[in-house]
Amino acid sequence: MIDALSQTLRVALRCQAMKTVDVCRQPPIRDGVAASAVQLPPQPAGQPWPTLLAFLCARFGHIAPDQWQQRFADGLVMDDGGAALPMTHPYRVGQRIRYYRALPPEPPIPFEAHILHQDAHLLVADKPHFLPVTPTGRYVQQSLLVRLRRQTGLADLAPLHRLDRDTAGVVLFSVAPATRAAYQALFAQRRIDKVYRAIAPYRCLPDAGLVHCSRIARGEPFFRMAEVSGPPNSETRIRCLGTDAARACYELRPISGRKHQLRVHMAALGMPIENDPLYPQLRAVAADDYRHPLQLLAAELAFDDPISGRRRVFASMRQLNALKTPDASGA
Repeated sequence: MIDALSQTLRVALRCQAMKTVDVCRQPPIRDGVAASAVQLPPQPAGQPWPTLLAFLCARFGHIAPDQWQQRFADGLVMDDGGAALPMTHPYRVGQRIRYYRALPPEPPIPFEAHILHQDAHLLVADKPHFLPVTPTGRYVQQSLLVRLRRQTGLADLAPLHRLDRDTAGVVLFSVAPATRAAYQALFAQRRIDKVYRAIAPYRCLPDAGLVHCSRIARGEPFFRMAEVSGPPNSETRIRCLGTDAARACYELRPISGRKHQLRVHMAALGMPIENDPLYPQLRAVAADDYRHPLQLLAAELAFDDPISGRRRVFASMRQLNALKTPDASGA
């Protein structure tokens, strides 16, 4: 055990040593969002870019030149070390620059995450339904990562695993870049126990539950996944915790970590998770329709801490829709 922990830490420290200089030079987080980066490519034949402004206007044609001029004036275009550059800065092939994006207004997501635990290495959050973990599409400020960065002031905060926007529950974040790889290895090496709960149609299962294995690949449309023929690359252990005869609460333990794995497996077994807009059939649901949250909860994460060696268990405080209970008459 000690040898395995020592090896994990050595790998993490070697990886961090290669990144330390670059991390220290990066511009600061602004409103919870890191600066974007671009390395200046070779000049195009016959149409050289005399200045950095000319390149940015050509590269990002959807952004008006006056917007780039304003960003330069506001000091939002910088060299790799964070020093503001003037709009007359000459174009230099190979130079790495950074800039802050102009973020459009976002519709607020009216649900809050709760911090379950925080120390020098980890932050554990209890995510509500509908809140994306990382910036994506129309949501940047309204993502769990950006909200937590602003709440805690932790600029280096980074999620250690995925959790769908539709799913609620426990999410682990790395606080310190120096130990991040050690915790990432827990997921890569399947040394973390994940327990989910889901509400779905009732199906009689063996007392010990069942194990479902299949091959999952990208489906249609591109954001859906599907079971396909071939050697299995996914495995889920499923157990029924209780039923009201029509619906049931299931405990799901994914052994692998494929995208949408639990949702795909439950639909394939004829037990689609309640309120799932993607499986088994695609349903149109407005992004701001919060009436019917997906009944899937990342209920618990447990692992041996690679730094301290202690067993860590983090459990969500959230609840799924209750099963119906018969009235006093037994009806």
